[in-house]
Amino acid sequence: MLERYNIRTDLALEQKERFEDDNVEVQGVVLEEDYDEQLEIRTTKVMIQTEKGAKVMGKPVGTYITIEATDMPVPDEAYHKELSKRIARHIEGLIKEEKEEYSVLVAGLGNREVTPDAVGPYVADHLSITRHIVKEYGKYAMGEEKVHLTSAIVPGVMAQTGMETVEIIKGIVAETKPDFVIAVDALAARNSKRLNRTIQIADTGINPGSGVGNHRNAITKETVGVPVIAIGVPTVVDAATIVNDTMENLVKAMETSELLKGVGVVLQGYHAAEKYELIKELISPHLNGMFMTPKDIDETVRVISHTISDGLNLLFMS
Repeated sequence: MLERYNIRTDLALEQKERFEDDNVEVQGVVLEEDYDEQLEIRTTKVMIQTEKGAKVMGKPVGTYITIEATDMPVPDEAYHKELSKRIARHIEGLIKEEKEEYSVLVAGLGNREVTPDAVGPYVADHLSITRHIVKEYGKYAMGEEKVHLTSAIVPGVMAQTGMETVEIIKGIVAETKPDFVIAVDALAARNSKRLNRTIQIADTGINPGSGVGNHRNAITKETVGVPVIAIGVPTVVDAATIVNDTMENLVKAMETSELLKGVGVVLQGYHAAEKYELIKELISPHLNGMFMTPKDIDETVRVISHTISDGLNLLFMS
């Protein structure tokens, strides 16, 4: 039944939760969870191991790591330093290269002129770039025994360049020959509580714009020729999600009211996907293409982008 409904989300964790709500076990999909009570950081690993599981989940076979941190938007230096360490550790676990020194291209996807879509460009702005220095002067110019070659590109969006992002990255990969690509992008979430509080890391590449219905060609190992690790932060939810969250709260309030309890029971009988689809129909045609972002998105995007870039610098400069 769920296949009839299209709930917009880029997070594999949220795709998995759709089936857990129905107590349905997805064959070929394994989930592992870890929770740090002191820092209130939850890490969830969704491993899609079979093509059947991939078809049901609507995502490619691979590993999806989700870091959820309630205080992620808060500019706490010590807290974000810990988050950066975790990001570095999880990315390192997904890198298949066995070289002591490798070359990596970081692609900051998105549009820096649109703040919710500027995560990728901001991350690229704060990276420690070493490729040109090592190429010119050797690795010892960095004062380190071991140096990974890092380069970065902010390819912009099709409206700015007239080119698919994957075309630009594929050309750069062919010329510079990195061992792998790390693509950083903004995502869309289904649950508004995950906005700017979640980071997803995946070894399957990325489909830019898919969460907001603006499908562009995928950036994957198959399309660019080298492995692609994707890092994403959900910065927007669609209008239907906001209304759905409000309706859930309304239903809970109805359960405590004798007068409205019957209405609440009827609404509770709908499956989550059915309620979402009903809401989309009710708010159409003017609002069902609208996406929302928090009012403090400017500061939040800068804080989180620094955390991600610090994690990458920690990994590549050590």
